[in-house]
Amino acid sequence: MSRTRVRTEDLFCTRCRRAVRLGAAHWPEGYLCTRCYDHALETYGTCTGCDTERLTPGLTPDGGKLCTDCAGGLGDFTCERCGQEARRYRRGVCGRCVLAEQVGELLDDGTGSIRPEFLPFLDAPRQMRRPKGALTWASKPHVQRNLRALARGEVPLTHEGLSRLTPWRSVAYLRDLFIEAGILPPADRQLLLFQRWLAEKLPAIDDAGHRQLLELFTAWHVQRRPNTLAGRGPLTGKQVQQARDQIRLATAFLDHHADRGRSPANCTQADVDAWYAGGYTARRLTHAFLRWAIRSKHMPKVVVPHHSTSNPAPLAQHQRLAPVRSPSGAA
Repeated sequence: MSRTRVRTEDLFCTRCRRAVRLGAAHWPEGYLCTRCYDHALETYGTCTGCDTERLTPGLTPDGGKLCTDCAGGLGDFTCERCGQEARRYRRGVCGRCVLAEQVGELLDDGTGSIRPEFLPFLDAPRQMRRPKGALTWASKPHVQRNLRALARGEVPLTHEGLSRLTPWRSVAYLRDLFIEAGILPPADRQLLLFQRWLAEKLPAIDDAGHRQLLELFTAWHVQRRPNTLAGRGPLTGKQVQQARDQIRLATAFLDHHADRGRSPANCTQADVDAWYAGGYTARRLTHAFLRWAIRSKHMPKVVVPHHSTSNPAPLAQHQRLAPVRSPSGAA
């Protein structure tokens, strides 16, 4: 591969026609933007020139894949450490080896060694075809902090231990990697995220009475359905979202009536009707909390209103025309 000064009239990628920056990669076919260059050096398959399975960053005029030898002029991308062909990130070393080195440093238990249970995770980077995203992920301070805490035993290597770490999105990705590597047993991702959300949501409720009531509602009602469904198969985001919305609306209901000097114990039918009058469809999931609170004697008996929110069945053609054809409709 050569890097030459890009002329103003040539400031575009030969593959996607996007604009390129000065110093862009230049191959015999022309200049390549960063995206196409990265994609080319992550493309493996059968070379149409020599019928060999290897890195195929080159292209024939009709779009066929070419290895570096058949394409010519692309450069040598053989890793000096593992001997495999891939994009080299530093000192002639491919991204997989760089990533494995970084992860190995982060998994040091403080004695210069890596605990045996982490070894499958250490091998995973060497199997990645596209390590660029993982390199970016591993360079983030919170990822490094979490891996060091796990490696040194400051946080247990369990699902419960991971739930103590932040931020949750990064931890969810790390959990998936550990499960894939066989370090942690399989677990329902959506259920774990919901439990993590609960652990942050409920303690943040300022009113102690409301918090205690919502903890009971969550434990005895809300969590039962996700737990049951997770036993039958993976939860969906929609199922977990419904459970979150039940808790959010229950919280909003309690706050709404507290602002008006009311509590669940002295809630009246007029209070309930006024709550739903503010928007029945948006507040329909409050049903679950009200019915549970009535059954468990936290509220007096009231009627929970029910309105159908489903769309009515469309009328057939003959039903729409019937009023027009009737004597009364012809007047």
